[in-house]
Amino acid sequence: MATIKEIADRLGISISTVSKGLNGASDISEDLRQTVLDTAVEMGYATKKSKKVENRKLAVFIENMEYGTPDQFGYDIVLGFRQNAFRHSWDVTVIPAPPALQSEEKYDTYLLKNGFCGAFLVGFALQDEWMRQLKTTTMPTVLFDNYIKKNPNVCYVGTDNYGGIDAAVEHLYTLGHKKIAFLNGSLHSMVSEERQEAYYASMKEHGLEISEELTAYGHYVADSARYHVPAFLNAGATAIICGNDLIASGVIAECRQRGLRVPEDISVVGFDDIPLAASLVPPLTTIRQERNELGKCAYVALDSLIHHIPFCRTQIRAKLIERKSTSRYEPPRG
Repeated sequence: MATIKEIADRLGISISTVSKGLNGASDISEDLRQTVLDTAVEMGYATKKSKKVENRKLAVFIENMEYGTPDQFGYDIVLGFRQNAFRHSWDVTVIPAPPALQSEEKYDTYLLKNGFCGAFLVGFALQDEWMRQLKTTTMPTVLFDNYIKKNPNVCYVGTDNYGGIDAAVEHLYTLGHKKIAFLNGSLHSMVSEERQEAYYASMKEHGLEISEELTAYGHYVADSARYHVPAFLNAGATAIICGNDLIASGVIAECRQRGLRVPEDISVVGFDDIPLAASLVPPLTTIRQERNELGKCAYVALDSLIHHIPFCRTQIRAKLIERKSTSRYEPPRG
């Protein structure tokens, strides 16, 4: 671990100037301060303040995910993380991280200058600027539903997407469905890619035909349904697996608008089991993500990274929640 003197020697400046840069003093230029911070991160420096138990700070960065109320997907994830961190005397700050912040602030130096010992990132997309920087970060970091290869300072936490999608296909298969469509979420998402792979693998394992007419990428919103459900129906789909519960709610509404009954005419399965799922008409069969437990696991993983235990991947099992939006397939008579 680097010392202030070693940083000063590397930059050819005084120890006092390095100290000012690390502590946010106003009598040095912003450019010099940034250089000091960048060099400190590169050399593995950690402030004394960040080592003190009474000043232990963790950040939760949120991008492109709603989390403010209990009905929103990210709420329980953040809550679980904060609950577990609180029990172990960590102070947690939740910080929105829009693209503007990521372009203005370097990830490592933002944590360092604000005294954070590590961070949990939720809702980030593969193309986000900080995701690129995480390939070389020296700061303990846990990602929800994203993965960085070859960096022992970064860990992935998520649900077993392969097991979840397989459970959905298995459920529909046992009900007699063979034409099973899959309306996925957004492209350029690790989760979407894993669920797509899982769908293909499970369909093949169950001896079911895979048709490109029965798969589509949309977005993780209900409105995706109206763009893709008509094509699924034209291709003969008798069941539709959805990338999340919001998409599933849109699928049910679109089918109803077209005069189809759920589940009598077509079965629908969601993913996540957010509070909305149980209140839909009919109540939604879905794959549950234990979001509070995911948040708690994220804290455990981050605390382990901080203590130099190189966690890589942590996954929680998905669970099929069977409700009223699926039923046995009855071939048309006549």
